[in-house]
Amino acid sequence: QVQPVESGGGSVQAGGSLRLSCAASGYTYSSGSMGWFRQVPGNEREGVAAIDSVGGTRYADSVKGRFTISQDNAKNTLYLQMNSLKPEDTAMYYCAADGWWLLRKTYKYWGQGTQVTVSS
Repeated sequence: QVQPVESGGGSVQAGGSLRLSCAASGYTYSSGSMGWFRQVPGNEREGVAAIDSVGGTRYADSVKGRFTISQDNAKNTLYLQMNSLKPEDTAMYYCAADGWWLLRKTYKYWGQGTQVTVSS
């Protein structure tokens, strides 16, 4: 059973940084991607960043140049380095495994989420 578990969320002031981690025990990279998504109450969950098994990456336009997705295959761990955070980045962030880039509905496995709050 694959169960992603996120950590690293918290509260930070605008301009600050956070690094999210996702331990995906039981997951073996296939042809799919792992990704980070975020959701604000009342809105749909949106793709933030995704990475495939050979390190290819894609980002939402809103985070390009500020966020970096990476992975440690040996540890089955996914990371999201978030710099220059803005209040509009405030959301619950979810890790997902075995999907297709930033297409939310294609992902099979989801974590429970970690809250990121950015104050102005």
